[in-house]
Amino acid sequence: MKIAVSGASGLIGGALIRALRESGHDFGRLMRRAPRNPGELEWRPERGLAEPAEIQGFDALVHLAGESVAGGRWTSERRRRIRSSRIPSTLRLVESLSTIERPPRVFVCASAVGYYGDRGDELLDEDSPAGGGFLASVCRDWEAAAATAATVCERVVILRFGVVLSAGGGALPRMLTPFRLGLGGRLGSGRQYFPWIHLDDAVAAIRRLLEQGEGPVNLTAPEPVTNADLTRALARTLRRPAVFPVPRPALLAAFGAMARETLLASARVVPARLLSDGFAYCHPTLDSALRHEL
Repeated sequence: MKIAVSGASGLIGGALIRALRESGHDFGRLMRRAPRNPGELEWRPERGLAEPAEIQGFDALVHLAGESVAGGRWTSERRRRIRSSRIPSTLRLVESLSTIERPPRVFVCASAVGYYGDRGDELLDEDSPAGGGFLASVCRDWEAAAATAATVCERVVILRFGVVLSAGGGALPRMLTPFRLGLGGRLGSGRQYFPWIHLDDAVAAIRRLLEQGEGPVNLTAPEPVTNADLTRALARTLRRPAVFPVPRPALLAAFGAMARETLLASARVVPARLLSDGFAYCHPTLDSALRHEL
């Protein structure tokens, strides 16, 4: 296949590019600047593709780009950037595809399990409704923008990512320092569910969905775990104590709504569609994933 990828310099995009190269697929990188190397295509989030005709002949477009939601307190400016990096940019990208004679057959767009909001112990699959809060509204509107590609492409796939675990980047390295110092502990009560997936499984799932599948798909591990489960698993793997919980009021004081909707929110998400399609996980358990990475 010939696949274009936005967000190719990120943790997931970079791993996907490496996997595509190793498998003999051809790929192009969507860059927010003028092309400097072969295989680069210029796009701007506010304008779409600079030269839409350059994407003709591609089989699929995987859209992963978006401002990080975990980079700190959600000021009004950060909220604006989080939304504008996802919703208008996706609409502009689809508009670019609509101007060419042979657009990609498959449009794959990132989203997140933040779509479900804070739902306690409720079991959530792809048919569960959206939740409330800023992050849920961003995911809902982002998915709606991606769905407009159905008028242009044969299939649209929405990737609802859990937290992607990799020692090479993302959330896991930020967790490790306090645990390695013996200062780790649960966040708040620790009872909140923590939806996660290993990077290798996330990439394998995307590759599978490029070939088959449609609609929203939860990219999470098959066994939901809580923050307390994560704390114990990290402590076991690193052979360190984890006896310093971070109280909920301290997290709210430091990070405000970002903590309430990410660190303290509970989403007991199951990957019903991947499981029903027989997807085989490399790392179905948290202990397996952490041992592999650490």
